[in-house]
Amino acid sequence: MAELDGKRAVVTGGAQGLGLAIAKLFIERGARVLIADIDEAGAKQAADELGDSARAVRCDVTQAHELDAAVQACVSAFGGLDIMVNNAGIEIVKPLFEHTEEEFDRIYEINVKGVFLGMKAAFAALPQPGGVIVNMASLAGLGGVPLFGAYSASKAAVVQITRAAAIEMRPTGVRINAVCPAFVNTAMVDRLKPIVTEMVGVAFDDLAAMKQGRLGTPEEVAEMVAFLASDDSSFCTGGAYVLDGGLQAGML
Repeated sequence: MAELDGKRAVVTGGAQGLGLAIAKLFIERGARVLIADIDEAGAKQAADELGDSARAVRCDVTQAHELDAAVQACVSAFGGLDIMVNNAGIEIVKPLFEHTEEEFDRIYEINVKGVFLGMKAAFAALPQPGGVIVNMASLAGLGGVPLFGAYSASKAAVVQITRAAAIEMRPTGVRINAVCPAFVNTAMVDRLKPIVTEMVGVAFDDLAAMKQGRLGTPEEVAEMVAFLASDDSSFCTGGAYVLDGGLQAGML
């Protein structure tokens, strides 16, 4: 069990879904968490429910000054920053060439630029050595996925900037890793179920059962993030850690 006693973390996109599960587990393991989300009301509600170890700020991850402010809010509230989790992201599910230019730009602005700006904002405050950054990528970033073309490309970019940053920052003692879940039981997956079912002609739940056995849970993803954020993973940097129930391993 990864212990995070005394650690201070920022989790972007922490008002719901994977981000909220990560924030909750971090606090259970002894950390204090600043939830940064564009949904300010949702972030405040989540922080209220998590108790005295949580704070909330509004944060648009496409804006460098808002990420800088989120990091500073963590430092002001908790006395420092030890862990940055760049979790905020969006999905668009449709054939690649049906994406509008605006949709393509938007998915890159949030999923890729947001991670870049989050790492950059965090690095100035993280302890050297000892700081940790975890970037939420996706299994979709490790292969071509029909209907998820732009999303897959954005998550592949997250994996690669994670790797590059990890090597560049290794001399400082800051560790940087990516987490690559397959389909997980979140509101995002609920939104895409009818779209995928209609386009593929197979019920989404049946498809997921065939490819990965079952949907993952937010708690399972949070456990991986907590491990990578903890001192137990002190020799882990530059990795892209897959949670997919064997989907990637299968040929059929």
